[in-house]
Formats: sequence, structure tokens, C-alpha cells
Amino acid sequence: MQVLGLNNVSKTYKNGTIAVQQANLSVREGDFVSFVGPSGCGKSTIFRMAAGLSAPTGGEIEILGGSPDEARKSNGIACVFQEATLLPWVSVRDNIALPLQLRKQPRKRQIEEAERVLHLVGLQDYAKALPRELSGGMKMRVSIARALVANPRILFMDEPFGALDEITRQTLQDELLSIRQKTERMTILFVTHNAFEAVYLSNRVMVMTPRPGRIAGEIRIDVPYPRGERFRAHPDFGRYVSEVSESLKH
Repeated sequence: MQVLGLNNVSKTYKNGTIAVQQANLSVREGDFVSFVGPSGCGKSTIFRMAAGLSAPTGGEIEILGGSPDEARKSNGIACVFQEATLLPWVSVRDNIALPLQLRKQPRKRQIEEAERVLHLVGLQDYAKALPRELSGGMKMRVSIARALVANPRILFMDEPFGALDEITRQTLQDELLSIRQKTERMTILFVTHNAFEAVYLSNRVMVMTPRPGRIAGEIRIDVPYPRGERFRAHPDFGRYVSEVSESLKH
């Protein structure tokens, strides 16, 4: 079943910059789709338009059977960005519960749902900690938990691991795939500059051209989940990474 469709979607800014030009995409439920491309190619712009954070200047976007605004208001989608953007003065649990608090959900439900996703991301022992007591990787886990607390059907992730060291990054990649398996293969759209990351996580990799950004091609990663270190060491992994890298060059 299609959960997201882009039909000739374009974005031109007021200064005349064409960020995205006639992007077409169909995403099915359970897909893990990564976008790769050079800086400024419109990856994040597509992300923001599909998530209802920015309006396209051309074309149509349908998500979960309606508009991006409708999907966002119905809790159908959630976003994770490169910066965790946690409230420094409240606990980890209350940071996670924030989306439910803003929707005026009962306090009991806020706590129950926050505790549920705390266990999902392995931070149940840090519920009362403040953000300043956490490492960068733990802060990102809290950000992911906050996105998951309202049970979205689609998760948008814009370079969430870009600022982390390589060991932490690989650990969180594994944890993200584990979370996806536990949440009945939630649909994920993921923006990254890293071909290794895109291949490891995704079943579909969208390669974008330099500005004006267009989706120039798709590479399907035909390797079953779950994945792990054995996949990173397998010749198929290197072959897929080379294919993505060559596509970026051309």
C-alpha cells in the first residue's frame, strides 16, 4: 500500500533558487527509503515538504491518503533532526512525553507511553536524568523516542547521526533497525550524506542530482532484514556502496 506519493513536486524559493525540480516518488508501507546526494541538492527540502514543514511551489504530495498538514495533525508522521533539541530543564521522560503533553493527553497516559518508548530505546534507567547528563548518542535516542511516543506510521529522519562519532553512529544504526522491527516495520524516510549508512539501513536508496535537485535514480538493496555486522563485512555490502557512489558521481 502506498503511504507517500510525490507527483512532479518542485520547490522554488522567493530569491529564485530552484531547490527541487519535478520530483516523483512512491513509498510503500514498510519501506526504508534513504536520500543521498551532494550538499544543497534538495534532500532536506523534499523531507520538509513531505512532512508538511514547507509547502511545494509545484506538483502534489499525498501522504497517508491526505495532505502533509493533515497527516501531521493526526499524529501520522514524526520527525527527527540532526540536533536532538531537548528541553534542558526537564527530565528525559518529560522530554519524550512532550508531544502528548502538547496534545493535552492525560498525565497518566503521558507517563505510560514515555516509559514504553524508554524501554524501546534502552534508556529506562535514565527516565529522571536531565539532558546534560547524557552523551550525544543517548540524546539522539531520546529524540527518537520522542518521535515514536505517539505511534506515527511514518518517521522522517534528517541526518540524525551526522554529528556522532563512527562507533556511536553504527550502534545507533543497529538500534534503529531493531526499533523498526519491533514497531511492525514502520515506514522510514532517511536523509544522509553517507553511502555506507544508506546501504546498511535501507531497502531503497534515492540518488539525487546537484541543484536543482531531482531524483536521478533508485538503487534497491535486496538484502533481508535483520542486518548486522555480517552484512557490513559481506561483498554485497561493498558492491552496493560502490553502486551508490558511482551513481552520485554521474
